[in-house]
Amino acid sequence: MNPLAEQLNQDIQQESPYVYEMLSKLGQNLFYPKGILSQSAEASEKAHKFNATIGIATENGQPMHFKHIQDKIDYAPKDVYPYAPPQGKPALRDAWLEKLYQDNPSMVGKSIGKPVVTNALTHGLSIVADLFMDEGDALVVPNHYWGNYNTVFGVRRGGKIVTFPLFADNTRFDTAGLRQALSEQTGKAIVLLNFPNNPTGYTPREDEANEIVEVLKGAAEAGLNLIVVLDDAYFGLFYEDSITESLFGRLAGIHDRILPVKVDGATKENYVWGLRVGFITYAAGAKTLHALEQKTKGIIRGTISSGAHISQTMILESLTSPEFAVEKQEKFDIMKGRAVKTKELLANEKYNKHWEYYPFNSGYFMCLKLHTLDAEKLRLHLLDTYGVGVISNNQTDIRVAFSCVEEEDLEELFELIYQGCEDLS
Repeated sequence: MNPLAEQLNQDIQQESPYVYEMLSKLGQNLFYPKGILSQSAEASEKAHKFNATIGIATENGQPMHFKHIQDKIDYAPKDVYPYAPPQGKPALRDAWLEKLYQDNPSMVGKSIGKPVVTNALTHGLSIVADLFMDEGDALVVPNHYWGNYNTVFGVRRGGKIVTFPLFADNTRFDTAGLRQALSEQTGKAIVLLNFPNNPTGYTPREDEANEIVEVLKGAAEAGLNLIVVLDDAYFGLFYEDSITESLFGRLAGIHDRILPVKVDGATKENYVWGLRVGFITYAAGAKTLHALEQKTKGIIRGTISSGAHISQTMILESLTSPEFAVEKQEKFDIMKGRAVKTKELLANEKYNKHWEYYPFNSGYFMCLKLHTLDAEKLRLHLLDTYGVGVISNNQTDIRVAFSCVEEEDLEELFELIYQGCEDLS
């Protein structure tokens, strides 16, 4: 093992021995090398005469570039063409941390690391998998979950997917199911909670959130090491009757056997999906936070090297713009209007003939549970006959993204889904 990795491991063991036990074999071996990037960082601060370290080309005191590209970009070449640091632009990391504190008052005063920039959320989740999952380790998730978790944690890292019911009696979060799933695990487990949930669009209410925290704390007190991952991809889109903060703040510092990890980003929150800017944030002691950041930088350096600089520049400018809050509220109002309209339409009793719907109060989506029809057959029929696209999650469930349908078109959408059901009945 590299001496740098050994030192990071020693720091974690001394301060947070349970966190050290959570690391995968790969996680234990990871470190950030003192190579070209670290030497270039030193040179950028001290090399006042010539800096001949980094592998870029310069011209006339700025990064070399093509004029036909620069003519289309309203940013200085220094904020576009050079490599961004593996951990992300410092000012962007600071701005996102400030945003986290503003959006999540429960985080204030906790020992929280500075967010590390990722290539959006899937990359952040893959970092979690690399750091903490060995073959055979359990990923505990509700039975309604984003299918890509299978690839990230199962196919890539050999983890086993352990599910529990998301809903009890189709009315509330099934905390008893979570408790049962955790009671069947030994050693350690990764618990992944995604709120607002994809695919159902559900976020727990206050009493449910408190129960979730108590269940996790109880499992830790019983001796289970827990990496609790908060996939907050759709954070902020809370429309009614739910908590409006991430569980990350409530879990930070709650027990030595619980390591909260927040994975979020601008992609869905700020409607910039293609810019691919996400973040990963840890809550732990100071030495452990430093070691985890170094290991995270090591993963990034060894995979994508660093994220796109221009995307980070754009998000930083957006976060600091006086128009940010105004435009974000405008888009929230549109999204909430679609969610409320969807719920109004689904109150039509004739729809009860073919489906019921899972509770939803947030996010981009909602799900229909078909009574008798096969979801995939209905999906294909709607596509071929009516030109309507929906997602079949399994044999019974259809996911509808109201996020990408204008409010005035939602009634026609559900009427066509109903007609498709009638056709197949």
